[in-house]
Formats: sequence, structure tokens, C-alpha cells
Amino acid sequence: MITTDLMKISSNCGDSSCVGIPDVSTGSCSNESECSSSDCILSPGGNEYFLPSSVESFNIPFVGQEFESLSKGYKFYKDCEGFNDFKVGKTDGKQVKERRTVSRRCGCKAKMVLKFMSPNKYFVFSFAEKHNHDLASETGRQFFRVNRAMTISLRNIVYDGAKVNIGCRKMFCFAKEQFGGYSNMMIDKFKVILESSEGFYYAYEADSVGQLTKMFWTDAIGWRNFEIYGDAVSFDATFDTNKYSMIFTPFTGVDKHDRCVTFASCLLSQESVSIPNAFSDVNGLIASKHRLCMWHIMQKFPLKLCNRLCKDTDFMKKMKKYIWSSVIEIDEFERGWEAVIKEFKLKSNKWLQDLYALRCSWIPVYFRDEPMFGLMRTTSRSESENFFFGQFHKQGDTLCEFWLRFQSAIDRQRNETARLDHESKSTIPTTLSKWFIEDDAADLFTRAIFYKVQEEILASFFEMQIKRMTDEIDGVTHMEIKDVRVKDKLFKVYVSRNHVVCSCKKFVMCGIVCRHAFCGLKQIGVTKLPRSLVLNRWMKIADSGT
Repeated sequence: MITTDLMKISSNCGDSSCVGIPDVSTGSCSNESECSSSDCILSPGGNEYFLPSSVESFNIPFVGQEFESLSKGYKFYKDCEGFNDFKVGKTDGKQVKERRTVSRRCGCKAKMVLKFMSPNKYFVFSFAEKHNHDLASETGRQFFRVNRAMTISLRNIVYDGAKVNIGCRKMFCFAKEQFGGYSNMMIDKFKVILESSEGFYYAYEADSVGQLTKMFWTDAIGWRNFEIYGDAVSFDATFDTNKYSMIFTPFTGVDKHDRCVTFASCLLSQESVSIPNAFSDVNGLIASKHRLCMWHIMQKFPLKLCNRLCKDTDFMKKMKKYIWSSVIEIDEFERGWEAVIKEFKLKSNKWLQDLYALRCSWIPVYFRDEPMFGLMRTTSRSESENFFFGQFHKQGDTLCEFWLRFQSAIDRQRNETARLDHESKSTIPTTLSKWFIEDDAADLFTRAIFYKVQEEILASFFEMQIKRMTDEIDGVTHMEIKDVRVKDKLFKVYVSRNHVVCSCKKFVMCGIVCRHAFCGLKQIGVTKLPRSLVLNRWMKIADSGT
């Protein structure tokens, strides 16, 4: 119980029988033969003092530092890098009579004192860093009580054992083997695969007690898929699949059948960038341009703004006109945004100001010149991938079970891809026009992509109006085309017999020729799709190496 406004978080070697706040802060006074992690300094009087070695200055408490609560201050002191070489305990300042007992107490004065200022605010009143004893070795740290805390999942295992009359000690030993064994099983399995499978790669990290915290892996097929389809990658670290609460994070792309394809996978104890970077460092994702999920942002409008404004007015309709459009120019979007904000008197809204400042990270018009950025505007691909893997995994899976189920899921995904490959190569879809360019597209593209191309071809017949057309100059004809589905917009098309450029930039963003371009090709009599407009990633032979 805290009865004063001062609380010491210290390594002072006091009596551990303090009522309310047990004091377990005893420094080790033994002369261990192992190398310790402390630096010894001499005082002017010849006394030896010990400091944790290799500690960054930002990890050391300082007088005046503030914390929201005592527990946060205690946790900071306890978790300081280099400060886990000695025991840390708490005291309210009361002196406890010393008793004869077996102890390693040596009167160490190292401590951090917090003083109460106001509710939810404490500050560092004093801090003494020097110890009068050598600090524990790396192998000795595990015996401190503060480093022997059980995780929630480990406690649940021990508790479940007690239900069937298995003692705590036996169950703890079993859990220890289980926690270490399953992670080691995966690592051992990866080592075997690495020796027998060229192209397999894995990386992992463990914490100070040897528990697995991060793991990344991929294989030769994953590398190959990334080389072909890695122009757009999505990953979502929200899928909890196992009993250790590790997050499963697949790296997902879009294959030639417009299906999700897994490039690589991660298991993370918490969201972290270090393991995903193992993939990005090798493949150049570090230099990639990242974007935010539009769907999640749009869902926040009613929460951040007045719900009535979003539901009972045409505010959202007008805003979506500019937010979702990928055919307008940047200046059109900025003028439209400003007009809507002004109309509904939201210019002073801080959330909208911040959102507008981030516009280059989520508004489609800012990605019109980025190849293949139209494939992923939301995290729906990752959510679809999570749903797929969720059919194989259960929340309580061990890592052993997870790995077996993961292999089954990947086998299913790749088998489905093989089936679609067979169907695309062994069948020819029905064409709906008499234009030879449609037959050419049917021969080149997979079935799923051909149907998208076919939709654009048919629209070029029935929904396009050529408003202006120039004479051919240097083999290039300039046209201005009206799309009946898009009001107040003329699309500029520059067409030749071997290439087309359209102001809608659908080909840049999605790799599929737009209806305006097909209209231009039809107008100048092209009967074969220019090969500059055929991306390898959409072809039937995309992964054949040709």
C-alpha cells in the first residue's frame, strides 16, 4: 500500500517482507566467474561502483522525467536496456527492521524515486545509477524473480493442467518444452528444407529467454511469383492464428488470373517492421511507394464528422465524386475538395486538414502515374487472403499445427493456380465481336483477364464518341473521345499502329488497355493488339519463363 507521495523503484537490498509492496530489489554480491555486463569504476575514496555497460543515454532515467503512473515508471526502470542485470523492486519509503536471514543484501543505494505531482503524472525526483556490487552475468539474469514472469498463454497451460490434477511444476516443465520445442521444430524444419530446396529462405528472431518473436520465410516459387507479380504487394498484420498470439502476415499480390498469390509469410509476436524488411531489403520494396487503405479511411468519416452530416446530406456523395475518381487530374481533385469543404463550412476541421495533408498517400489521382497502383486501393486483397488461410487455421493452433496447416493452404492455392492455368491454355473463350483484335486478346491473356479486356472492347463499340480527330503526324493520330458514362470529360488519346496513350491512364494503373484506347485503335484499322500493350504478368505464359 502506498501511503506517501514518494515511491522508490530501486535495487536497494531491503527486506522482502514489506507489506503491500514487496521489495525484491537485491543485487547479486557473488563473485561469478562468468563475464558480467557491468563497468567497474573507483570513487575518490577507493570504493568500487558498478554501472550497466553499453547503455544508450536515452534508456537511462533522468531527474525531472515524467510518467503517467507509478506502474509505468516502474516498468520503464525495469525494462531499461542494461538495467535487467540486477533485481528491481518497489518500496513506499518505510524502513523495515533488518532480520537475520540468508540473503545477498549489500546495502546497494541504486534507485529511482518518483514523486507525485497530479493525477496521472509522476516525475523522477532523484536517480542513483551506481551499484556497490557487480551485476549479474547474462546466464544469471534468468534467476531474478522479475525475469521469471509467466506469460498469459503459459499461465493458461499450467491452469489447464491443474484441472486434470497435473502439478504446477510438471505442467510448467511440459509447457516449457512445448513453447521451445514447437518453435525449434519450425526452425529445424526450415534448416532441412534449406539444404534440400534451392531458393528457400528464412529469418527469425528470439527474445532474451529464447522464445520465438519473429519469423519470415519464402521459397523458390514465392520468389518467382514476386518477380512476375511483385509490382503491387499488400500485407496486413492483423491475423492471429495460434495459441502464442503470434500474428500471421502473408505478403500478397495479384496473379495472372486476378487471384491472390502469396509471395512470403511472417509470424510476428507484435507488429514490427524488421522482419518484413527482410523481404523488402532483398527485393527493393524499401524504395517502393506505399499507400493507405481508402476503405478504412472512408469508414471514419461518420465517426470523425457529424453522423447526420454524412447520412442526411449530400456531403459524402460530393466528396466521393473527387475522392474515388481516378480519371480526373490532381488540380481537379484539389479544387473539388476545397469547394466541398467550403460549401459545408468544414475548413477548420482538424481531422479533415490532417487527412488532406496525407492526400498523396491514399487519393487515387496521386497514383495515376504509378504502374499497377490501381490493383490495390484497399486492403481487400489481404482480407481475402486472411479469409482463405482462416479456413485452414484455428485460433489455438500450436506452431507445429500452424506449419502443417500452412503447407496445406499453400498447396491448395498453388493447385488452384495450376487448374486455372490448364483451363486458360486448353480452352478458348467465346468472342462477341468480329474484330480480330478480340481474337488476338483471347489467345494472349488468361481467361479472367480476357473477360476484362473484352468488356473494354465492347464498350469501345457502344459507349465511345469521337469528338475530335487530327490528321496523322509522324504516325500518331490525336483524338478526343467522349465516354458516355463519364460526364463533362473528354479523354485525349494518342494512337499509332504499335502503341496507344490515353489520358485516363488505366493501362498504367492496371495494365489493361482502356476502352478509349480500343476506340482509337479501331478507328485507324488496327487488327492485332500492339505488343507494347501486352504485359507479361497477364499472359497465359507469364510464369513459363518465355
